[in-house]
This record gives sequence, C-alpha cells and structure tokens, in this order.
Amino acid sequence: MNYSLNASDFQQKKIWDLGGDFSGSSADGERISFTNYYMMKNGEPFYGISGEFHYSRMDASMWEDEIAKMQMCGINIVSTYVFWIHHEEEEGCFDFTGRRDIRRFLELCAKYGMYVILRIGPFDHGEVRNGGIPDWMYGKPFEVRQLNEGFLYYTKRLYEKIAQEVKGLFLKDNGPVIGVQIDNEYMHSSAPWELTTGVSNEWLFKGNEGDAYMLKLKELAAECGLVPAFYTCTGWGGASSPESMLPLWGGYAFQPWLFYSYQGEHPSTKEYVYQDLHNNEIPKSYNFEPNYQPEDKPYACCEMGGGMNCSYYYRFVLPYKSVDAMANIKIASGCNFLGYYMFQGGSNPVGKHGAFLNEGQMPKISYDFQAALGEFGQVRESYQRLKAIHYFTAAFAKQLCGMKTVLPKGASGIDPKDLETLRFSVRTDGHSGFLFLNNYQDHEKMPAKEEETVEIRMPRETIVFPKISIAGDENCILPFHLDLQGIDLVCATAQPVTYMEINGELTYVFLRPDGMRPEFVFEKGASVNGGAAQTYRVDETAQADTFTVSKDGVKRTIICVSRAFANRMYALDQKGFLFTDAAVMVRDQAVYIETEQARCDLYAYPKDLLSEGGFAFAALKEGWEGCPQGFGRYETTAQEKSIPIEVKEVAENRYTITLPKDMTDGVKDVRLRIEYRGDIGHAFIDGKMIHDNFCNNAPWEIGMRTFAEALKDCPLTVYITPLKEGAKVNVESAMAARIEEVESCVGK
Repeated sequence: MNYSLNASDFQQKKIWDLGGDFSGSSADGERISFTNYYMMKNGEPFYGISGEFHYSRMDASMWEDEIAKMQMCGINIVSTYVFWIHHEEEEGCFDFTGRRDIRRFLELCAKYGMYVILRIGPFDHGEVRNGGIPDWMYGKPFEVRQLNEGFLYYTKRLYEKIAQEVKGLFLKDNGPVIGVQIDNEYMHSSAPWELTTGVSNEWLFKGNEGDAYMLKLKELAAECGLVPAFYTCTGWGGASSPESMLPLWGGYAFQPWLFYSYQGEHPSTKEYVYQDLHNNEIPKSYNFEPNYQPEDKPYACCEMGGGMNCSYYYRFVLPYKSVDAMANIKIASGCNFLGYYMFQGGSNPVGKHGAFLNEGQMPKISYDFQAALGEFGQVRESYQRLKAIHYFTAAFAKQLCGMKTVLPKGASGIDPKDLETLRFSVRTDGHSGFLFLNNYQDHEKMPAKEEETVEIRMPRETIVFPKISIAGDENCILPFHLDLQGIDLVCATAQPVTYMEINGELTYVFLRPDGMRPEFVFEKGASVNGGAAQTYRVDETAQADTFTVSKDGVKRTIICVSRAFANRMYALDQKGFLFTDAAVMVRDQAVYIETEQARCDLYAYPKDLLSEGGFAFAALKEGWEGCPQGFGRYETTAQEKSIPIEVKEVAENRYTITLPKDMTDGVKDVRLRIEYRGDIGHAFIDGKMIHDNFCNNAPWEIGMRTFAEALKDCPLTVYITPLKEGAKVNVESAMAARIEEVESCVGK
C-alpha cells in the first residue's frame, strides 16, 4: 500500500530559553538548562534519558554494577524515590545506613557520570505502604498532604534530614543531582491506608490545595538546602504542576490498577499510536492534557512503562519489545527526554518489626517490575533492545532535538485494534529528518507489513521510501538526508545507531530491523566501496555487513548489523564496539563481563579492540565463517561450577531447598529458578520471608548471594499457596469458628 505525509508547508518551531527556574551551573562552569523543547548541556542540545532505580529496594553491595549496566545502556540520568517510611519507620529514628545510604548511592552515580533526579516526597507512591508516608503520621492530629502547621513541621524535618545526607552533591557543588521532584501525583493519586487493609476500603487523602501546596513544599525544600538546577512535578491526570516546575509525563500500556475494581480483558491502549505532543494546535491528546500550552514546555517523561509489576488480580508476562516500541513512539511524538519506570527492579525491605513496607495488592517483597534490569541484576531483552535507541539519541541529539513532529492525516486517531494500517511519523527540520515506524501494539499480535511505500512531501522535494517491510512487533527509525559529516545519506532503510572515530576514520553503525531489506542511497558523486554506485544493498544473511562510502576526499566506514547483533552491541567510548550475550560493565577503565556461561564469545570492531591494555580477559581467535571485514572474535572461559541442591517436600505445597555452603565461592551470584503452578510462591529462611512471587507462569528467580550466610545454617523453605476453586469460608458455628472450604487446589 502507498502512504503519504505532507510536510510541504513546514514551519520551523519557535524555541526559547526557559530561564532561571530551569537552569543551573556547577562550580566548574558546567551548565544545565532547558528550552521550551529540549534540555541543554553547556548550551548544546542534550537528550536526557532517565532510568528509575530505587536504592533502598536493593542490597547496597549490588548498586555499583547495576549503575554501570545502566550507563552501558545509554542511561544518563538516574531517578530515585526517597521513601520516607524506609528512613523513618519509627518516629524520630532516622536510618540512612546500608541499603538506605542515599549519599553512597549518589556518589556512585557521580562516579559513572550519571545525573540524578531526587524524588523527595513526602508522598511518593511507588507501590510502597501508605505511598511512602510512615504509619505513625496518620495518628497525628492533622491531615497529611495539606498545608497545616503539623504536616509542614514533619515535612520540613524530613527535608532537612535528606539535605544533611546529600549535602555537597548538587550540581552547584559539582555533584550529580540536577533535579528534585516535589510530592508525586498531587491531587491525582493516592494509596490505600495499609493500617486497615483487609478490614475497610480506606484511602489516603490525595490533596486539594493545588499549586499553593506544591510551591510551599518547593520553598521548604530550598530552605533546607535541596537546591537543584530545576524542580519537577507530575504532569498527568490533572495533578498540580506549577509554572516554575518541569512537568514530567509517561504512559503505561499494562495497567494492573484497572483490576482493583474490574474483571475482564485488559483493553488495547493508544500508547502505541503516534501523537503530536508539542503543538499548540493540539492542546490535548491521549493521556496528555496539560494545564499549559504544549509548546511552552518540553514534552519530557519520567514514567514510561519500562516494565510493570504483577498485582494480585492481574498476572501477565511483559512483552519486552513493548519498551523500546514505547520509546520510539515518544520520540516520534515530540519527546526529547525519555524516562523509564522502572529501569532497575528491586526488592522491598522488611520493616523493623516485621511489617511489610509495600502496598497490599503487590507482592510483599518482590518489586522486580519485569524491568530492563531485574531485581537480582538480570539483563532482559528490553535492556538489549533499548541500547540502540539510547545510543542514537546521544549521537544525533543536535540534529534530533530541534526537529518538529509531522504526522500523516489520521495518524493520531488510529484504533489500537487496527492492525493493518501502517503506523508512522516524521521528525524533520524541513530538509533532513527521521521516519519512525511502529509495528507493535499492546494486547494484540501485529502481523508483518510487506512492501509498503511511504512518500514524504517536503518543501523542496519528495522523499520516497519504497517497498518497506517490517516484522510483527518490530519498530524502527529510518533517516533521510542524514549528514555523515561531509557525505549526504539521502535515505536508508536501516536504523542509525551511533558513530565513533576509529583509527582516524569515522565509523557509523546502523541496524537492520527485523523483516526489512536494507538499502542505502547516497548523494550524487558519492562512491561506494571505491566504485561508481551511490546505492548499497546490505547482505541480509550476514550478522554484520561493512562497506565504505567516499566523496571529495571524505571517507566513511559503515557497519550494518542485524537486529539480533545490535542487541548484543556495547559502545566502548572512543575505542570501538563489542558484541556479546554477556552484560558488559566498564569500571575504573577496565572492562568486566557478567555471564551465566562458562565459555563466552565476544565479537569486536576493530579487530584488535580487546588486545590492548585493560582487556586481557579474552583471547583473540582467527576469524569465523562469514566474518565481516575488520571484526575479531574473542573467547573467554571460566571454570564451570556445579551447584547441587537437595529438594524435599516436607508438607503439602511446602518444600525445603538445601544449597551447599560454598555455593557462591568463585561466582558473582547464584540465581535459583523455580517453576511452579499455584497462586503465590513464598520463600523463607529460619521463619523469615525473604522473597515472594505472584505466579504468572514465568520462572520465579531469587538471587542467593544476599542470603548466602543465613543459608549456611538453614535451608530455604518454599511454600506455594495453591490456586483454589470454589473457595468459601464456613462460619456456621455457635462460636467464632471459621474454616476455609475449597473444591480443589493446584499448587506444586
């Protein structure tokens, strides 16, 4: 089918600096600021990519490696909640030690060049008990989240404690903290009051004082020393968003909260339909109803669905391709600041007196969130796929950030259940740009698209992408008039990823989207591989195809890799590219890999990348079948460790698992995978619950290193709550006797 998009009357965006409320400088002169369209660093467009990581939901020994993994994925901002209840569970007893040591966490972020947005509450939500406000606050003679003397006193005290812990770590002090969020979803969202869960349907007060409340808390934060370059607030759902704060947006296609009061199928959402979210002529769009003109502020995100937890009434396995598809949609729709919730999963701490510090509909401990990085460091497919988009936004920020969204007629009104119409959007500056394609839809199975043609009518020419094919559930970004710093790439059916100067020459990496037949068309006078052709068709059978293009003494190397090979790619800053199934981390200028395999293959460009200092863990092997030009294959081996376990059924649906005392010797971690049928899985050590899982038919994983010492003296006890049919409680007794009666159970 033929599709067209009319940008012939293109008008440049009006872009202006947002001023002092949205800027700040370090003591060394580094400056962060915002225009009405994008973030800037030292006066240049900077594409912010934020990943949510809750420090108090992870053992502190794991922080550094997980931050390093985030950095390798292209995350440049860490967003984190400061959960009040985690720090002051008992009134007056503040705890900033261990997993609650916010200062150490921020210092590690700084070590890896990460900026930080602190979300300081007092109300956070985050599926934490009471939204993060301690139980004892609800026994006080005043209302919370309201401008009264009592609440302001305790909020200021909290802010003062946080400020003491993070002193000297703000941008103005050469520290990593650039942003502070005040409260969360004020006047939009609340949380169940866990003191009465199971007895009544009591919910916390959501607030009713609008901007006055938010501005007063901002004033308190500044008085206490929490002074960032900018303050943020929640943008969605009618939440209060004062003019002096940066409103942050998001979107979730998998919504467990629907099932709190609803039974039925999850609807297909419009999260995967392109919108124009920075256009005053479209003041409201799906999930975007700002209280300001859209072009007055950047469209920036903090809560894109980087995963989602299972709640008791909604169990599902997250399709990992949904995450980068949402990133594609947001960028194409005008977003210049991505933010994922969650990016790093975690585990809730248990309260000091045994209380579980979570929200009642959630697991007691697990907050894995099916995130790009799991709660025990698991690397998910979403992490692998997101690298390509994040590298792209970093490499091409100067071109991309100022580009305007142009949609084909009717694009924003596509029905989510319409699986046939090609979904596409363009961002352009009137000459060059990017064509965005999305062939993913939540809660549906998208068919492959075959030989679709897209015609883009620009002011001075028409760009044609003929015979585009794309696999089901795939998405991509295709360039037109992309300046390869001296050579014009007129158009390509391959996605630009990044570029790097290697051995004195610029090397560009593109990926081949699944289902697509890549072709590169260069400007007249360009020469491909030294010949007369200006067009190059990529070898679709190769993991990587390398060629050169030159013109007037300018030469560029281009590597086009398959989607699968791109998922394995890591960019090593100004050194080259590494391709591996392992997780790659760079710590203290040395490269580390994390893998579950005793033998691990690594592919490198250039060939000698891992032969230099700091990369001595791998041995270079001579080529391999189909070896692309300039690549090398390396092999690394480790001693394989067998870990025997003993499983005993000690009662119905109750098991003990005994692991060897030396199980973690010589390995980073041991992940126990449990496959079971039932309702909920619970894991205990010496009577204390250490983990739990709502069964969604995916393996239940627990990292053992954190519990290794306790397991030396006790086995792990696993109890499976069975699925019950026909359950009722028999209370027909003269006394207060109650007994559950069920027709059948499934649990094993």
